[in-house]
Amino acid sequence: HDAHLCRLSLRGWIFVILFMPCFAVLAEVDDFSCGSLQNGYGPYDYRTDKDKVGVVEAYHFTPEVANLISGKSGHIGGDLDYTLRAFPNHARALMAMVQLGEREKKTKVLGARYSVECYLHRATRFRTDDATAKMIYANYLVKNGRSKDALKQLNDAASLNDSNTSLDYNIALVYLDLKQF
Repeated sequence: HDAHLCRLSLRGWIFVILFMPCFAVLAEVDDFSCGSLQNGYGPYDYRTDKDKVGVVEAYHFTPEVANLISGKSGHIGGDLDYTLRAFPNHARALMAMVQLGEREKKTKVLGARYSVECYLHRATRFRTDDATAKMIYANYLVKNGRSKDALKQLNDAASLNDSNTSLDYNIALVYLDLKQF
């Protein structure tokens, strides 16, 4: 009886060791773990609330932050975090966050509140009709070997896009990366 319990316990540990990392990655990007969209300033839609973006870009998404040279109020990741909490679908800030994660080789960059993927999830959760945010997310997923998830985001982006040739071009590039000719 005791040997049987040890065997079950060993199997349980093997399950935890082998499969829990997968669950941790999946759990990382959901509405709960990626935080509330409510914010002291915002959230605002980057596409339509242009009158509110100036103050955030002047103090947090400066050219130095956008080009990943230096932070304005601390770490670059902190300034990107503030920008993306105020404007979750700020396309240039999303791309900068992805590039910073790649440069640091981290899923969560220094100074950021959430993982890089969480910011992408938050953007698509905030405005489900934002084709650009979905395309950026799809590109991120392709680069991280998650073709199936990328294809879903990309198909959503393509279906939402209404004759924006620049976006069409970028969507096509991601389809090429997926070898979806």
